[in-house]
Amino acid sequence: MARVRLSVAERREELLRAAIEQIEARGVAAVRIADVAAALGVSNALVLYHFETKEKLVAAAFAYAAEDDLARLRKLLGRRATALRRLRSAVRWYAPTGQAKGWRLWIEGWAVSLREPALREVARDLDRQWKAALSEVIAEGVAAGEFRCPDPSGTALRLTALLDGLAVQLTSYQGAVSRAKAQEWVEDALVRELGLPSAH
Repeated sequence: MARVRLSVAERREELLRAAIEQIEARGVAAVRIADVAAALGVSNALVLYHFETKEKLVAAAFAYAAEDDLARLRKLLGRRATALRRLRSAVRWYAPTGQAKGWRLWIEGWAVSLREPALREVARDLDRQWKAALSEVIAEGVAAGEFRCPDPSGTALRLTALLDGLAVQLTSYQGAVSRAKAQEWVEDALVRELGLPSAH
């Protein structure tokens, strides 16, 4: 059966989706151009035509995955609700959920980015955008008088650092901490950072 002819943009997107699947299945270090090509029944040359190197393919795949995450974040933060409700929704969605595939992908990506400049830039950009989005909604809540927070940027950094650390614990060290305990710690952090009344 003949393959459907795709536009350049459609082909790149197909290759990026396949790359993400292969990275999730094999890991960043083990995945090869040949794995991505074989998954789609195309030549290695076609993959290299679009991305030149494995490193560029991997960085582009992570950027593609990150854009999906950021689109979801923007949707959550753009809802018509209080800043606190939007912030809690974003934090709940971002929070680690045990053996979630997405977290395994990002944890591995962080490790590889220590040696791969292109991937490091993608990870850094995603991190900046997450923190900026959370900082913005925190500042909106302060302006609306919903809570107190003298340093929205610092609070966004501390919250994402806590969530990232808990993701490593829940994803990499099964049984190190329960999901319920992790959620409790995140809620405690929100209460402290925003000067909210404690639920306990």
